[in-house]
Amino acid sequence: MDVKQLFENDYLGKMVTVEGWIRNHRKQKDFGFIDFSDGTCFEHLQIVYDNKLKNFDDVSKYLVGSAIEVEGEIVESQGNQKFELKASNIKLLGDCPSDFPIQPKRHTKEFLRDMAYLRPRTNLFQAVFRVRSVAAYAIHKYFQERGYVYFHAPIITASDCEGAGEMFQVTTLDLDRVAKDGKVSYDKDFFGKPAALTVSGQLEGETFAMAYKKIYTFGPTFRAENSNTKTHANEFWMIEPEIAFCDLEGDMDIMEDQLKYVVKYVLDNCPTEMEFFDKFVEKGLIDKLNKLIDSKFTRIDHEEVISILKKADVKWEFEPEYGEDIAKEHEKYITEYFNGPVFIKNWPKDIKAFYMKQNDDGKTVAAVDLEVPGAGELMGGSQREDNYDKLVNRMKELDMSTNDMEWYINLRRYGSCVHSGYGMGFERLLIYLTGVDNIRDVIPYPRTPGNCDY
Repeated sequence: MDVKQLFENDYLGKMVTVEGWIRNHRKQKDFGFIDFSDGTCFEHLQIVYDNKLKNFDDVSKYLVGSAIEVEGEIVESQGNQKFELKASNIKLLGDCPSDFPIQPKRHTKEFLRDMAYLRPRTNLFQAVFRVRSVAAYAIHKYFQERGYVYFHAPIITASDCEGAGEMFQVTTLDLDRVAKDGKVSYDKDFFGKPAALTVSGQLEGETFAMAYKKIYTFGPTFRAENSNTKTHANEFWMIEPEIAFCDLEGDMDIMEDQLKYVVKYVLDNCPTEMEFFDKFVEKGLIDKLNKLIDSKFTRIDHEEVISILKKADVKWEFEPEYGEDIAKEHEKYITEYFNGPVFIKNWPKDIKAFYMKQNDDGKTVAAVDLEVPGAGELMGGSQREDNYDKLVNRMKELDMSTNDMEWYINLRRYGSCVHSGYGMGFERLLIYLTGVDNIRDVIPYPRTPGNCDY
């Protein structure tokens, strides 16, 4: 039986059998208490045993981390628990030595990152990765209930969606020979041309949106960016919907609706985990998330944002300028200024990607970033350029190869229409949901510069 079932139903007075692990073990002369978890829920089960057990002496020596099977009766607790299991039989299934690193004490997150394969056995990471699972399900549930097709974007690609060039190369070439010869013969490589791990599934997603109207991707993406900030990892997951016959305003409607849905689903389905985060990780977290659900998101042009920042009685570290990006301090100020989430739209063309819809002013594109209180940018999207000539000219301005991207450009020739989409980094969402402030602690095995360990 799963421990989760015990907490969801009334088993008082009934005999049950559970299997799981010892989280803590307190032994007295004639009895003992085992803090027991099987991982099926955040709550732990207290197991009580006494010297009436046939193997009492052996059980009293079982160490933290050991796997056990317990038979017994669910009885009213004499302590603070809802109930406890009075054991009639305890069997050792898997022993654990005394040098097991995860002991019943506080461990730093830095310590646990060095043994990521064991950290799910701690309370913090039990909560984090259950919320990760529930949030992922909520994302699929949201799109599936609304008729979106789940599209699996290729992980190996020959196109650089962002145009930044920070991609991990995929090759079967002998790199020692390449270094010796001083040249690369891509015609002899596996794909016959340069290939890399994808930074985004957006471009391929657009091809399916032109057939299914509404699609979404949800999968791993990769950036070869040598960054060690709390919000950057070299392997992370992205959610990227693409919607045909949808303009920028419609795009923002979906972004707001989807975010509120996922946040509410997690609050409703992970109450004990969220209470744990609220108490031990970020005070006021639940109130923050409920406020987001109840908020009406502000929509404002980038140019107006810069005007507000320039008029602000604040000494900025980075002075806000028209035509330029905004900094973290600006994001924080704007969300506080409007007391809630803010869509910043119609960004300067020169700081945004080639595929974004060019506005009639010739200076801006129909792009949008969502800024949320306490986290900054959480989602980013745009109306895509649907005019063939404008897209080709923009690519030429940026010295991009139109031959390599012919398949993408041709979408504008074969039944083009207004279409939009957005991207949301899954781990950034989890940082916002849990209050855990480092991306390394919301992904099972973080891949960052110099780190590919377990």
